[in-house]
Amino acid sequence: MKKMLQANWLKSKGLAIGWLFLMCILFVIPGSALPEQSWFADVQLDKWVHIGLFSVLIFLWCSSFQLGLPGNAWMMIIIAIAYGLLVEFVQKTWIPNRSFDLFDVLADAIGSIVGLIVWLRVNTKK
Repeated sequence: MKKMLQANWLKSKGLAIGWLFLMCILFVIPGSALPEQSWFADVQLDKWVHIGLFSVLIFLWCSSFQLGLPGNAWMMIIIAIAYGLLVEFVQKTWIPNRSFDLFDVLADAIGSIVGLIVWLRVNTKK
């Protein structure tokens, strides 16, 4: 698994930027286009999606830009959390049937930290 996560294609800046672009598209989809929330809400799938998206984002950005620790990687976490907060304000203000959810921002922060931890474990030499 560690070798797979160290693959050269994961270090592509295009992949990291593409992932951010995909996230931007997903976050501006109107609420009416999202699935109905019956079991969806029961398992808090929305929060797990945020955790997953931000984990991959941080992992890809740390991999592609080879950020040195601790300062640069932690700065990336702060930027990702600020991005998540901005997304929530945009959803509340301009996206139909979407709202601000502080728990989404918390999920974004958790996902960002998980992504950094995975990146550190994959890239730390024993």
